[in-house]
Amino acid sequence: MDKILVIDDSAVQGEFLCSILRDDYDVTTCQTATDGLRLAKEGNFSLILLDVIMPNMDGFTLMRELKNTDQTAHIPVILLTSLADIQYEERGLLLGAVDYVAKPFSPVIIKARVNTHIQLYHYQTQFRKQAMIDELTGVANRRRYDEESSAKWQEAVRFGLPFSICMFDIDKFKLYNDTFGHPAGDKVISAVAKTAASHFRRATDLFARYGGEEFVAIFMGSDGRSAYEFMKTIRQAVEDLHIQHNSPVSPWVTISIGGVTLIPKVTDRYDTYLKIADAMLYDAKRTGRNRVVWSSENQEQWSEK
Repeated sequence: MDKILVIDDSAVQGEFLCSILRDDYDVTTCQTATDGLRLAKEGNFSLILLDVIMPNMDGFTLMRELKNTDQTAHIPVILLTSLADIQYEERGLLLGAVDYVAKPFSPVIIKARVNTHIQLYHYQTQFRKQAMIDELTGVANRRRYDEESSAKWQEAVRFGLPFSICMFDIDKFKLYNDTFGHPAGDKVISAVAKTAASHFRRATDLFARYGGEEFVAIFMGSDGRSAYEFMKTIRQAVEDLHIQHNSPVSPWVTISIGGVTLIPKVTDRYDTYLKIADAMLYDAKRTGRNRVVWSSENQEQWSEK
């Protein structure tokens, strides 16, 4: 059941809206903008009904806060007000409201407007998800990686968590395409992605296709040695698929992996360590492929074979 947040300083008005909508939606009500902003950040709401005239912080000011906050910017907002002047409606829509309903309102109209915007929200949510998924492999695409990597980095900085970045690609992939053809190559990319993605199950993990036959992964909580051992299991899992490959590396399709683990500080830059992970990948390929090469912030290094 979709969740709706009603923010109105009138308890009577809030209860009236709740009585109209509760049969079809999970409705939460509050009477201050401060509580509304807090609840909007904490809950997984599909729609917000927001009164414009409230003490301390009015609906327009709260609307601006909602749209400037990452956790709430995507939630559609319908403004409710007794202000009939068109300039107020224009102001609300320019701030990002999806609709503007004048009081007093008809229950039939409210239900119809809410239903419309709930359906639009689901459509837009599905569209955003599809836009963030690599079509060939079904894993996160480069766009989603670009959007989420910075946020995960900041989370690790905030909580002082070990943070690992790794890059890997399929060994001698051009030779595979030349030998077996591009359709077979696409199947290999998909199989490798599925195998690797099955190991990244935590909410803090991010695994994405970086481009072509190259992938990137981010995960938190493991020290350097543990991260290295973890990636070795993924490398072995790909080799254990036993996908035929006539290369000098192995009779099977294999991957090379490079990565780095650190506890990031405020002064550290994500891109610096992404380049280190890429350098470790280069070392893995330079020293024979089908191996993991890993580094830590205190210059410890681990390498297979």
